[in-house]
Amino acid sequence: MTQVVSGMGAEVGAQAARSRALAVLRIRSRALAVALLPAAVAVILVAGEVTGHLRGVGWDTLRVAVTVLAGVVLLAAAAIALVVARARPAVSPTVPITEEAAPDLYRMVRDLADRLDVPAPSAIALTPDCDSWLEDRTHPAHAPPPPPDGDEIGSVRGFSGRQRRAPAAPVLVIGSPFLWWMRVGELRAVLAPVVAGTGPSAQPDIAAARRFVRGLDAAVAVGSGPARWAVARWALGGVGWVARLLLRGCRSHAAEMERGVAAAAAERAQAVDYGLRIVAQEQVGLAYAGWDRLLTRVALPAWRIGRWPSRLDAGVVAALTELSRRDRLAEGFASRLGERPACDLLEEPGLVDEAASLLAARLFHGGPPEPGPDWAPVNWQEYPDEVVDRKWRTDAARLHRVLDSLGVRRSTDPGGPTLARVMDHLAATKPHPGSARPGPPSESLAAGLTAELAREELAAPDRSPAPADHGADRALWDEGMLPLFPLQPPRTGRELLADHVTAMVCCAAMDTAGATPGLDWLDGPSLLQAGQRVPDLAPRVLSLIEDGNPTPLRDWLRNLGVRAEKPVRLV
Repeated sequence: MTQVVSGMGAEVGAQAARSRALAVLRIRSRALAVALLPAAVAVILVAGEVTGHLRGVGWDTLRVAVTVLAGVVLLAAAAIALVVARARPAVSPTVPITEEAAPDLYRMVRDLADRLDVPAPSAIALTPDCDSWLEDRTHPAHAPPPPPDGDEIGSVRGFSGRQRRAPAAPVLVIGSPFLWWMRVGELRAVLAPVVAGTGPSAQPDIAAARRFVRGLDAAVAVGSGPARWAVARWALGGVGWVARLLLRGCRSHAAEMERGVAAAAAERAQAVDYGLRIVAQEQVGLAYAGWDRLLTRVALPAWRIGRWPSRLDAGVVAALTELSRRDRLAEGFASRLGERPACDLLEEPGLVDEAASLLAARLFHGGPPEPGPDWAPVNWQEYPDEVVDRKWRTDAARLHRVLDSLGVRRSTDPGGPTLARVMDHLAATKPHPGSARPGPPSESLAAGLTAELAREELAAPDRSPAPADHGADRALWDEGMLPLFPLQPPRTGRELLADHVTAMVCCAAMDTAGATPGLDWLDGPSLLQAGQRVPDLAPRVLSLIEDGNPTPLRDWLRNLGVRAEKPVRLV
């Protein structure tokens, strides 16, 4: 009974989506009719002359004017139609997964599609994000070359191997963190409503409406692009104006069409692993939280110094396992780890993780498509020494360079820069009674750090060249649109100052008290003493920076055995 009700709900959603698709196609037909209207009037006027009914100077003038107008309109309409048909729609940058690289994953998706009674996706790709969707890549610029056996365009050899005449199925894009954190059954349950969306996608009217809307969207981008000649700019501007006009007319219908498709897919998937899908959705939220924390706290410090962690997805598992150890509410999650992880569906999960990690670095931070001297991978075992230690010493060196530029007195010890120099300078800027902010020299130090970082970024080698291949994200690089998702807003001067003073404290602790750099899966770079994380440093640094009070930090240094007057090694 449940399956019958689910099937009826899916049919209702599909019908609603199809009606909206027809509304979009009617807008396309009306646009074509408007383009043909002057030509139709010209035909009538010419026919009137031939039959002897519409003759005279006035009719001749009108006939010539309408004929010229019809020719101009037809040429413009043909140009716009060509741009809409040939403009390259935006495609998400992904890591393609071939069936040879993941036969078990393809088999699972094929079985899921058979159970849902929908066409199987044409391919599988991974995205370095916590989301999954279907993506149409049937545009000629994205389509694979024709098969050697001469199959007709539009005939599809899906997972089942059967040849059928239908629109090519979309690509299934899966969030890579899901593969590493979720178990096989959980991933299947999460993908069920996504895969179910291939059913409406195979409906010809919906497929045609989607192609039209995506073509208009791509034509708007073409119309807004640069052009060398004024005439070309004017022509492209006209194309963009018409495309925007049509897109505004289609927007509400297209949105309702997609809602109908989503509703139909959700209803169709109700009968598949319903109970497990509720549990799996909890894992989606956990994976997203762990992924976000890993990117902002762990990956970002490495990216900023030209290194990219090569096993981010494996890091998600470590981060969430650590969360389950710390959080009593998450104790039950550790028991899941005994089940088969979804990444076992891949033949070489390590290589896939590395490719997804590099793409994540490009999307979220910017960088070249291949490793190089200034853009090298780093594994988790090397992270403390290659990233944490280097970051702290680089920041500490920058702090002392700014102090030098401000004319701050150097240490009397010729061995090198000291933490005492930094603390004495910040303590000397203690605010007047009743003031909540330090005096101007602390402000000058923060401004100097901001300016120094800006100069270093300008002088740094460009890490964002366009890829050598012609992949789906080539246009994004050519137009300077990557990184697509900056993780954090620019740091304020106070935040930069706190980071740099913390780095100097950590360098002093490592060089004079035997502390070591470490990696906390949830909080990022951390200072370790005898293998344990050293606590309570951040509030003491803030007390020095914001209040000019060095006493809490001096007590912390004394308890740890750190000698602030001793020189430290910088890069």
